[in-house]
Amino acid sequence: MKLMIASDIHGSAYYLEKLLCRFNEEKPDKLILLGDILYHGPRNDLPEGYNPKKVIELLNNIKEKLMCVRGNCDTEVDQMVLRFPILADYALLYHESKLIFITHGHNYNTKNPPLLSEGDILLHGHTHVPTAEKCESFTYINPGSVSIPKEDSPHSYMMFEGGTFTWKDLDGKKYMEFTM
Repeated sequence: MKLMIASDIHGSAYYLEKLLCRFNEEKPDKLILLGDILYHGPRNDLPEGYNPKKVIELLNNIKEKLMCVRGNCDTEVDQMVLRFPILADYALLYHESKLIFITHGHNYNTKNPPLLSEGDILLHGHTHVPTAEKCESFTYINPGSVSIPKEDSPHSYMMFEGGTFTWKDLDGKKYMEFTM
């Protein structure tokens, strides 16, 4: 299975359109969104092209391709306008015998990890910083942010295929890779 993974759109139709161009080019089986879909939150400036209504329209058009978890800026009222589920705190995927625990990062994170075994993956957004680092028995992976990257990182997303996570900027240029 080929997956595209992105986080922290924060209502930017401008950057979501760039991501969806990459989606159409990459042709993944699913797009996993790690939360903070429609709103920018009180700690962030408005991202370029802030237009939550347009984000709703763009994502509802590909609802059958989406798998999402709830971010700290996502609420029940958002679910009233989005035609795909966004309110789960986490999702589980398996690659071979390893668990990939998918969450936003505000509840489960490296300081408060879920129960994971040796070689499992904790996949979350929230920090807006692309990361692949070994922590205790698991590896922490973060795709960075589509619209509000931090620590001089690019606007980015990640692809997962065949046990390899590949980070790319919104032009599709690979800049980091991690194999399970």
